[in-house]
Amino acid sequence: MNVAGKIVFLWDDPDGVAAAIAGALNPNPNSSLRKLEVPFELPLDKYGIEGVRASGKIIHFVDGNGVFQVPAWLLQSREAPTIVCAMNELLDQITGGVSTASSNGGATFLVAASKLKFQIESLASSNKHSGLYHVQIGPKTGASVLYAARIPRKPPPLLQIHYGPLSCFLQLTNALGLPTSVLIGQRSIGISSKALEEELQVLHETGDAVASSTVQGCVSLRNEIKWNTSKTWKEEEKPWRALYG
Repeated sequence: MNVAGKIVFLWDDPDGVAAAIAGALNPNPNSSLRKLEVPFELPLDKYGIEGVRASGKIIHFVDGNGVFQVPAWLLQSREAPTIVCAMNELLDQITGGVSTASSNGGATFLVAASKLKFQIESLASSNKHSGLYHVQIGPKTGASVLYAARIPRKPPPLLQIHYGPLSCFLQLTNALGLPTSVLIGQRSIGISSKALEEELQVLHETGDAVASSTVQGCVSLRNEIKWNTSKTWKEEEKPWRALYG
């Protein structure tokens, strides 16, 4: 499996946020890069899960010499606890391909503001607009410096995350010691035109940060972001909190 030193992790959420970001990442027309999408499937038998695989697609960016520059791993959404095993298996594959010391990981999550709580008040109930935060896991790397320069805003102190996929990813990358820049975008709870515009702006900023911080010659084409902002999703209560806190 071809794995480059720079890595992007995208959780293919049911609302299509990650897929929209992945679709907008494209080679600069003036570069020699080409985009190559390859499906992947990883068995989960060793976790006692049969008949279900960690699946998704790898979005490679390959230069004119055939060298793989950056893979973006788009992992298909699964319910708990399968998603935990799927994430762990994928991270095992990634860290098995490169040393953690030389890797430059990046990941993005867009989370409902009500799932990000500061002390007793959720960020959704504060007066702050939806925004984008940068969290660094492990030591700084060349890519993490670029991410931090692009998205300098850090989450507020004592932030509580009540969103299972993000909590799980943070715990796993910490345990593996994988240097990773995690971009956490707040998803607004409003349905006004302004709220939807702010949410789309977070998507644009996320795509720009991933493109500019990973590989030279990769850009995020804003007009290529195809995502339905109709707010049809529901914040269902999932068994994440009981499993992972």
